[in-house]
Amino acid sequence: MFSPPDDPREVASMRDAYRRSTTALAVVPDDGTEVWGWRGRTLGGPVAGDHGPGWLRLVRAPVDKAGGRLWLGPEDAEKAIPDSVPRPRLRGVEDWADGDHAFRAELHDRVTARPITTSGPVLREDPGLDDTWWHDLRRALDHIALVTTDRVALRQAYVDRAMPEYLGRPIDTTVPAWTTAHGDLHWANLTAPRLAILDWEGWGTAPTGYDAAMLHTYSLLVPDVAARIRSEFAHVLNTAVGRFSELAVITQLLQTTTRGDNLDLEQPLRARASRILGS
Repeated sequence: MFSPPDDPREVASMRDAYRRSTTALAVVPDDGTEVWGWRGRTLGGPVAGDHGPGWLRLVRAPVDKAGGRLWLGPEDAEKAIPDSVPRPRLRGVEDWADGDHAFRAELHDRVTARPITTSGPVLREDPGLDDTWWHDLRRALDHIALVTTDRVALRQAYVDRAMPEYLGRPIDTTVPAWTTAHGDLHWANLTAPRLAILDWEGWGTAPTGYDAAMLHTYSLLVPDVAARIRSEFAHVLNTAVGRFSELAVITQLLQTTTRGDNLDLEQPLRARASRILGS
């Protein structure tokens, strides 16, 4: 999904750590595929072992940043998210530190279905998903919402600060209602034709409807799919808290445009925000 780091020393360090993690978790690389995360923070790939095909994901962080919400997200999800939510299950974890960096290796089940997008989270063409896929997604999000957790996916303090700034107007930022969410529900974290939900780093409480709002916002460049999401999740998106969740996600993505990301979404984001706000 992302390119390797520009610094060849960082690339070498991650590859060395990845080799160490295969030994620790008793697996071997399956085909040499490398999947890099944002800014080289993660490195993953297919592996094989005594328990069959798997996916090995390596995470790196400064020692003083390890152990936080993102670090523990997949392990917490394995313990708390019900079996009814389709996802690759976590088989094992190995932690260690090397100098100023901490590493976590996670061995997951390997899913056979492919992510719907592989070049980023934004949808750019209709993936042609069938009714069963949409039913399974609705059911999964309903079951996630019922999970009790003290994890937080989106903080009140963030929306207090960011929504007026990036929406460009005063707005009541009090979250009307909270439920548990995946927290990063975009198209690169969903597979088809069989649904699996990937990447459980950031799950936790968020405004009700946050997951549906995020998927809708990442679909604005494909109006037919955006309309399908509004129809499938009308029970939440057509409510005050659902509209608030949309504005919260729009805020987050507008913030990314200030860093040069998602620039082709900026005008659709502003148009959608204006429509929700009635101006």
